[in-house]
Amino acid sequence: MLVAERGAARNTLLAYRADLEDFAASVKAASAADSADLQDYLARLAGSGLSPRTQARRLSALRQFFVFLLREGVREDDPTRLLDAPRIGRALPKYLSEQEVDALLEAARSHKRDVLMRAALEILYATGLRVSELLALPRTALAGDAMMLLIRGKGERERIVPLSDAARDAAAALAGKKGRYLFPGRDPAQALTRQGFALMLKEVALAAGLDPARVSPHVLRHSFASHMLARGADLRSLQMLLGHADIATTQIYTHVLAERLQKLVEAHHPLALATKRG
Repeated sequence: MLVAERGAARNTLLAYRADLEDFAASVKAASAADSADLQDYLARLAGSGLSPRTQARRLSALRQFFVFLLREGVREDDPTRLLDAPRIGRALPKYLSEQEVDALLEAARSHKRDVLMRAALEILYATGLRVSELLALPRTALAGDAMMLLIRGKGERERIVPLSDAARDAAAALAGKKGRYLFPGRDPAQALTRQGFALMLKEVALAAGLDPARVSPHVLRHSFASHMLARGADLRSLQMLLGHADIATTQIYTHVLAERLQKLVEAHHPLALATKRG
């Protein structure tokens, strides 16, 4: 069902399988488990020291499993319906300042694969792509004077994202290369791996004087979103650019909106102005 109806990615399938196998190992028959079995299982997870986030993810997998059984007529009830999920504090997304991104882009010029890294970073920061989406780009994605990129994201959902002049110019330097992918690996017939790109990004971060632990492709995606909101973009547009299926996912960036609104009030509210004059 996850493959046929949801188009789930391989890593998602592996995660669901691991979670369900862990549950199946703790009960006599997973599909026949009742609410007491599930409560005991969740209590064991909590007692084993697993983080609330991991516990919640496993409960989510179980909820979807039992809803599937209910819809297929295998069961007549959903034993997860009344279970409470562990409370999870929502971490704010980590992102770089605009000055730090500028330093990263400048440092890419001195990297041994400077053309590739400059183009990759310009596109990541200009579009907010996931690293998997970036590395899957075919060489033909920027054929001619392409102003937009057609991206196939999670669940095979397609979206169009605009490309900045700087990103397009940086990527144009790759046009003369051979191979199927815009960002090829050591074997030109294969795309650069995520691990290989992450390693080069760490090298660029060091050259830029940044802590490599703070820099990753996903941090650049967060930086794109945070900087867009700080400069006036709205959540709905950002949702479309990032390829989020649900705007609730995009709302993790509302901390930026809160900061912007606070500055707006301080700059324009009559009482705030009166306080400044006083």
